[in-house]
Amino acid sequence: MTSRSTDLKEPIRDQSGRVALSGLSLAQIREFVKDLGEPAFRANQIHSWIYAKWAKSFDEMTDLSAALRNRLQDVACISPMEIATLQVSKDGTRKYLFKLTDGKLVESVLMAFQDRDTLSACVSSQVGCAVGCTFCATGYLGFLRNLAPQEIVDQVMSIQRESGKRVANLVYMGQGEPLLNTESVIESVHRIIKSVGIGGRHITVSTSGIVPGIERLKEEALPITLALSLHAPDTVTREEVVPITRKYPIRDLIKSLKDYAKTTGRRVTIEYVLLKGVTDSADQAKALADLVKDLHCNINLIPYNPTYAEDGTSLYDRPSRDAQLRFKELAERSGKTVTIRLERGTDIDAACGQLHNTYSA
Repeated sequence: MTSRSTDLKEPIRDQSGRVALSGLSLAQIREFVKDLGEPAFRANQIHSWIYAKWAKSFDEMTDLSAALRNRLQDVACISPMEIATLQVSKDGTRKYLFKLTDGKLVESVLMAFQDRDTLSACVSSQVGCAVGCTFCATGYLGFLRNLAPQEIVDQVMSIQRESGKRVANLVYMGQGEPLLNTESVIESVHRIIKSVGIGGRHITVSTSGIVPGIERLKEEALPITLALSLHAPDTVTREEVVPITRKYPIRDLIKSLKDYAKTTGRRVTIEYVLLKGVTDSADQAKALADLVKDLHCNINLIPYNPTYAEDGTSLYDRPSRDAQLRFKELAERSGKTVTIRLERGTDIDAACGQLHNTYSA
């Protein structure tokens, strides 16, 4: 079952007990301002400074009185999230490891592409992950806790404040399984659309296949893209690389996706990682085409970004470029648009969980 967060409305506080404002909704900031005994319009000003101007301190909020700015310094902070470490790739990808108020760590990524003017960010929804996909470094961490909506939103704002660049596209593909933290993810999407200003059609929520979470997203009818991390078209292989398949079989999963696409009118994205000798055979490409031919979807092929066991050996190998292209050609028999993901940050710890593991080692 999906987990319903108990901290959807309670603001995060820093170690000094000050209320963190970045990541809050306008309604929450209004409640905070009301508790201070300030007029309601102050909330709009503070909200604008945080979300439109990416203020890093209250001193920047020059349309507030000096007295109010001093008071805010005593009772509030912009963000308690600290950058534990930052890696920058030669292609411009920025990988953040953020430290939360309880000392736990989460990862986020900012990506730029030569063929696009816009920037994309990848955020985490949990600390660690319970799903245990065998090719993902996050699985080694285990599951520690869910992130509150504010912590999810503040990843985006922290990236913008640090980089000075606007995030235009957002994917929930960092640490954790978003649909095992469904209510927090849904609330964070609402705040990102309304406060951060990223349109729903530029937001993608990825899942390994949590059927109840897909049903809940369908009920919410958000104008976002749902992505399924399928990774294998047959039960035996998928159970090997995505163990949650044992709980939510492929048959039930595809039915749920068809219902989602029909109800929302939104095209689903099928994510498929290519692991040499495991998920990249011609038969699997043909099986993938057959599996999704009646689903309103696109297919995104992901060449494996190596993660390593404790002894330093790579868990899987990446197929050759020729093998990737052969798989793509066969998958296109589905009649769907099939793309091979352009990789970013391969010279840094850009894959999910890698930087966390490196930092914690």
